Amino acid sequence: MAPDTVSLRYFLVLAQELNFTRAAARIGIAQPALSARMRRLEAELGTALLVRNTRSVVLTTAGAALVESAPPALAALDRAWDTARSAAAGELGTLRIGYSLSTGAETAPALVDRLIRGTSALEVGAVPMATPEISPAVADGRIDAGITRGEQPGRGVRRFLLRRQRVGVQLAQHHPLAEHPEIEIADAAAYPLRLPDRAANPVIHDQLSALFRDTRPHPRFHTPAVSFDMSQRDLRDGVTLAPAGEAAVTSQPAGLTWRPLRGAPSLTIHLVLPREQSPLHRRIRAVAKTLAHELHWLPD
Repeated sequence: MAPDTVSLRYFLVLAQELNFTRAAARIGIAQPALSARMRRLEAELGTALLVRNTRSVVLTTAGAALVESAPPALAALDRAWDTARSAAAGELGTLRIGYSLSTGAETAPALVDRLIRGTSALEVGAVPMATPEISPAVADGRIDAGITRGEQPGRGVRRFLLRRQRVGVQLAQHHPLAEHPEIEIADAAAYPLRLPDRAANPVIHDQLSALFRDTRPHPRFHTPAVSFDMSQRDLRDGVTLAPAGEAAVTSQPAGLTWRPLRGAPSLTIHLVLPREQSPLHRRIRAVAKTLAHELHWLPD
């Protein structure tokens, strides 16, 4: 049976001091308690570690060998405890995050950065995915977490609101509506409107198109041939508008701008986790909650 590690640590202090009174004072226990600990340790090992008399304490051969071999063993044990605690706190392992392209400009990088900051034992891999694939991938364990725009349907997962964003439109800086700080929905509907492909994100497609349901005449909707075009070429004609959340401001190509739509409901971004959660999942949730508060992603 392995010896009591507390008594072993006390023995190492005593081996340095070679005096029970000083060692007990340094440890912070009574001298008789230290003596009892040493007797019990020797009994566990089946050999004497110390030669005691009224004047001095001397290490035996076994005691000297233990002084040499115990510190690295205790250090390894401390590392094992630290590893177990890190795992229990969700600070150890490999974390796979899938995110929709629309969250990749700002939200996903901010969460990944916060997760790995100061936690060298945690490896985080983030990959863009088609939005409808994210919840199923979380549910069946292909990824550990997902970040999606809109509350995407899916079984076997839990969704947590991570961020709310004002809805507006991206448009060319020389567009006639760009001079307004806010744009009326009816005014935007008078121009061609580019929406994301419904197959790529039916939730957001339907939410954005619903903004213009009651406008007359009905607006002209179209979807781009490329599902996610960072250059936004079709908006540079000075006519076309693209309904989008305010995060579009952070990745705005030159020559484009963003204006809010007055009275439009907010868009949402959600963190998707499996229904049965490990310590790693609980850490993601806690970090995401703190980040959302610090960056004011969820207005009071």
